[in-house]
Amino acid sequence: MSAFDYIIVGAGSAGCVLANRLTEDPETRVLLIEAGGSHKHFLLDIPLGMLKAMLRPEFGWGYMSEPEPHLDNRKLMVPRGKVLGGSSSINGMFYMRGHSRDYDEWRQMGCDGWSYADILPYFKRMEDSWRGAGPYHGEGGPLSVVPVQGKHLLHEPLMQSAEAAGFNTSDDLSAEVQEGFAKGELTIDRRGRRASTARAYLDPVMHRPNLTVITQTATQRVVMDGKRATGVEVLRDGQRQLITARREVILCGGAYNSPQLLMLSGIGPAAHLRDKGIDVVHDLPGVGRNLSEHPRVPVQFALTKPVSFLNQLRADRVARWVLQWKLAGTGAFASQLNSCNIVVKTRPELDKPDIQLFSNPVRMDAQIWFPLWRKKQQDVITADVILLHPNSRGWMELRSNDPADSPAVTFNNFSDPADWRTARDGIRLVRRIYRSGPQGELTGDELVPGAHLESDEELDSHIRATAQVTQHPVGTCSMGRGSMSVVDPQLRVHGLEGLRVVDASIMPTVPGGNTNAPVIMVAEKAADMIRGKPALPAEHPETPQAA
Repeated sequence: MSAFDYIIVGAGSAGCVLANRLTEDPETRVLLIEAGGSHKHFLLDIPLGMLKAMLRPEFGWGYMSEPEPHLDNRKLMVPRGKVLGGSSSINGMFYMRGHSRDYDEWRQMGCDGWSYADILPYFKRMEDSWRGAGPYHGEGGPLSVVPVQGKHLLHEPLMQSAEAAGFNTSDDLSAEVQEGFAKGELTIDRRGRRASTARAYLDPVMHRPNLTVITQTATQRVVMDGKRATGVEVLRDGQRQLITARREVILCGGAYNSPQLLMLSGIGPAAHLRDKGIDVVHDLPGVGRNLSEHPRVPVQFALTKPVSFLNQLRADRVARWVLQWKLAGTGAFASQLNSCNIVVKTRPELDKPDIQLFSNPVRMDAQIWFPLWRKKQQDVITADVILLHPNSRGWMELRSNDPADSPAVTFNNFSDPADWRTARDGIRLVRRIYRSGPQGELTGDELVPGAHLESDEELDSHIRATAQVTQHPVGTCSMGRGSMSVVDPQLRVHGLEGLRVVDASIMPTVPGGNTNAPVIMVAEKAADMIRGKPALPAEHPETPQAA
């Protein structure tokens, strides 16, 4: 425990990838540090367990935001995984890359080597896609990707309603047509188990003698010798220990914990550090700034027929589904609840989709019910509006110089007027989609926000009172070359040596979709950088088309 070549702080979506790839060199000693515990738990294996796992205190950090200034000063829940695999062990397992233009914009912002053509080979390398190998997908990689399964998910009515609502369908949102109505894809293995990065990347290499993994260990600070990171200080079993990194310290704590650790180590906005009683090692004003998250605005309808997923939550059926999953890895609990992945534009002049619909054939407060004594809840469907490219930016700061204090997170959602328009347009679009075609025959009364709320002012009031976030935070250690960037395109912290950040915090903007797959891609690419290997050759398949 005295010295390693690389110390990776955080065994989440990125840290597990790096632990795997860096230890491919048997001469390289790697230490992976995780604040939480093991990922081996029933609720973290069974896909539908996500509804419980995300809220269980033993699996998460328990963060809440600060009062949100544009959302009636409400504090929002901030679920983050505190377990091997990090948030990939508790998330919804949805596999999306975002739009190709998202990454081309990174390159235009000064992030050389991060265009769509540059990163596509890494998406392919990490995949074991149900589609097989091809121009857009990989086969045989660590991460299993499968389609959402289940006739009970009401997928077909929505797909058949696309044309009636004025939209197309897409067989693959990662291929030529990256918008429209499509079947969702999930990171679930062929045995029906959640494919977290702990399962996909870490478990297969735990036997390597050059990999050491320690859990239940809180990293207190990065140890600096002048402008060079030389190791970390950790708190383990109540004892403080210093561990040396001969080559690099690599932070993989995510969009909240990585900037928090930098600031606790004296790296960040000088005035803020001094205010918290921390000696300034390196003034880096962008640390903790540029926080971007996908806001989510709830929309809910009653069903005209009792066909929601609640039918599968009758107690006897739950027992059957759990047993079927345990024995065969199949059944209603071996997948997710997504009805249809809808990624569309609210205005035709946009160059890429600006909203995603969180389409589920069930209420989000669904409960197991018993015919004799707990009645079935009302059958409803949800179609929440997710803003894919919000203009608003928030920040993360320290509460104190105590590493045990949670970070102070302010999303600042809807601080930009353009985001209000997108959310309102999204609600109106949901109403049109869910009243169209075969889906319209199933859609009953609008329960949330309510069909009687029509004006901009009324919808804005609904947004203020109900909007949440989607657990896709990025940007707080932003990559780039400007004065507010934190890392360069090689993910090295500006002005320092031996210190990198590899996680969602380095993304200068949030991709237009769920962020777990992009984080894994970032780590795959970073592993080659760290090892001094040439980047995989850029690939230029057919240019994605507008729908």
